[in-house]
Amino acid sequence: MSTNIKKQSLPHLSEQIAIPLVAIASPQRIAILLAIGAGEACVCHLETALGWRQAYISQHLMALRKANILQDRREGRYIFYRLKNNSYLDLITASARLSGLSAESISTLINTQFHPSCECPQCVPVLIPASSL
Repeated sequence: MSTNIKKQSLPHLSEQIAIPLVAIASPQRIAILLAIGAGEACVCHLETALGWRQAYISQHLMALRKANILQDRREGRYIFYRLKNNSYLDLITASARLSGLSAESISTLINTQFHPSCECPQCVPVLIPASSL
């Protein structure tokens, strides 16, 4: 009887395991996750980092949010996205190794810096003039 339960649960477990893999399976979504990295990024930051249009990025962000991979927070007119679980970066790095790439080559691509051409508050902090203090 336990063998029958195992046979029934294996397809169900496989479906559950596939959900996040399917959600990040496209190269574009992997690039977005790497651009967000262990920190957070707004759409304008992703536009600058990836060179893609806002509407295109937003479609992928929506799919990643629906798959429960990203969470967001609003700061004024900006929405910042972050990974709900940084294990996705480990998964991407493991996949890169399976593809023959080094973990080091991937780690250098993960978001660790600001983009000077991005105008969000994360990249261009608001300076308060000394005279107003």
